[in-house]
Amino acid sequence: PLRPFPGVVGMPPPDPGHHSTIPPRRWGGNLDCRELIAGSCLELPIPVDDALLSVGDGHGAQGDGEVSGIAVEWGLQGLVVRLEVADYSLLMPRATTPAGLVTFGVAATLDEAAGHAVDGMIRWLGERHGIGRARALALASVAVDLRVTQAVNGVVGVHALLAAGRLTVGAGR
Repeated sequence: PLRPFPGVVGMPPPDPGHHSTIPPRRWGGNLDCRELIAGSCLELPIPVDDALLSVGDGHGAQGDGEVSGIAVEWGLQGLVVRLEVADYSLLMPRATTPAGLVTFGVAATLDEAAGHAVDGMIRWLGERHGIGRARALALASVAVDLRVTQAVNGVVGVHALLAAGRLTVGAGR
């Protein structure tokens, strides 16, 4: 089934010069995450004052991992993007999607990318539920799924997904 999403949503790197749009970065870019469908809210670190957001590379369908660089290409004519600037610091992208909470990790290795994605989820669970790192890690261990976002663009990506409704954290529990 078709689930259109933009493969590229990101900010420019802080270093001046020409930069490839192929590898994803901690500021977003070529994330190629099929969870970023309509109704999603993607949060990105902003590395440069007055930076411009890039959005493109529409996909109608793509498997997790983007194993060969091929997806069902799709136009983005109906895409509506609303931008807000928040006053907090992120280390990596994260998103609220119809599927649930998603945190991203991009790095040279899958192990390092997975570590970034898990760390982002632990931080987010702590922020959302007012719990410490150890408790957030324990919750993530039983409720968060790791998925390879991509393995083809010179930099690998992993996203952590906490499925909607999978976890309820209350006071005293």
